[in-house]
Amino acid sequence: MVVQNRRALRPALIGILLLGLLGYGITPSTAATTATISVSTALQQQNGSVATVEGYVVGQPTATNTVVRSNFPGDTALALADSSSQTSTSSMLYVQITSAFRAQYGLMTNPGLLGTKITVTGTLTAYFSHGGLKDPTAFTGGGGTDPGDPGDPGDYYATAAGKTGAALKAALHTIISNQTKLTYDQVWNALKDTDQDPANTNNVILLYSGRSQSKSTNGGDPNDWNREHVWAKSHGDFGTTTGPGTDVHHLRPEDVSVNAARGNLDFDNGGTAVSECPGCTADSDSFEPRAAVRGDVARMILYMAVRYEGDDGFANLEPNDSVNNGTAPYIGRLSVLKAWSAADPPDAFEKRRNQVIFDTWQHNRNPFIDHPEWVSSIWP
Repeated sequence: MVVQNRRALRPALIGILLLGLLGYGITPSTAATTATISVSTALQQQNGSVATVEGYVVGQPTATNTVVRSNFPGDTALALADSSSQTSTSSMLYVQITSAFRAQYGLMTNPGLLGTKITVTGTLTAYFSHGGLKDPTAFTGGGGTDPGDPGDPGDYYATAAGKTGAALKAALHTIISNQTKLTYDQVWNALKDTDQDPANTNNVILLYSGRSQSKSTNGGDPNDWNREHVWAKSHGDFGTTTGPGTDVHHLRPEDVSVNAARGNLDFDNGGTAVSECPGCTADSDSFEPRAAVRGDVARMILYMAVRYEGDDGFANLEPNDSVNNGTAPYIGRLSVLKAWSAADPPDAFEKRRNQVIFDTWQHNRNPFIDHPEWVSSIWP
């Protein structure tokens, strides 16, 4: 009988509790935690509500239909998208950066934020007459706090500060030449670390094909993965001896057959589809990787051009604007590589890779991942 009386009281107690919440201006809906939403959802909800939005930093809006990816004019705005490779402004959310957040999230001060994932809380309303988020109250991620975004180690580049052109290239060469050199056998274990799949620690991500594959399937058989020299080792004839032939800043895991299809081709746009490599094309004198890693390829090539200047017993490696470079110490096309670097800024995977190489393996960095704007300074 006592149990029955308690059951009878439950509806009344629930009603009293609800009345109490309403008396304090709390409703069940406002008491719940607001979920983080995507950029696409935020663009559909431009209604003045407050929301937390997650997306990738893809540039700085300067007009309704214009987002710049380099030479940022200020720290007052950034654009977010659901993909770090997004280029359509209609799929971007324009985010106001108020003074409290500019030192950490303004792109002129922090260009390395490009391609990183952040969350922003603010009001969903038009900005630059475009779908936007204004009056932010919180930013998280990026800015050196995300494990995939180690940020710019400022002291590392101290001697390059203020330099441009040839002087910048020379300063960077001196900085990054201070490295630990690996043997070709050590490269296997290094790649299992540097190119680890963030979604599956037992796998690596293959550079050109994008496939996630077991770390244990490295070798020379069909569908194994092997060590791809992004700067083809025949371009300068450095082989696999310790030095440029074992520098993991340009060595990547790749499917054996796709590696063979690339061979020692230069890089350029166009060609026909490459088997087992979605988005890749090739012709008789050039290879074009999938869009998501074209910038990665460009920055690896330009790293090699700065690191190996002919003063350590190896050839002076330089990019040029040609293809069919053969065994000469050149790779092209420079104009295409520059365009790829601008269109595909460093993402979290590439930044993590740079950090792992620095922390664990070679103890040097690729400066064009930390400072993509230096590409146009050295090669205008």
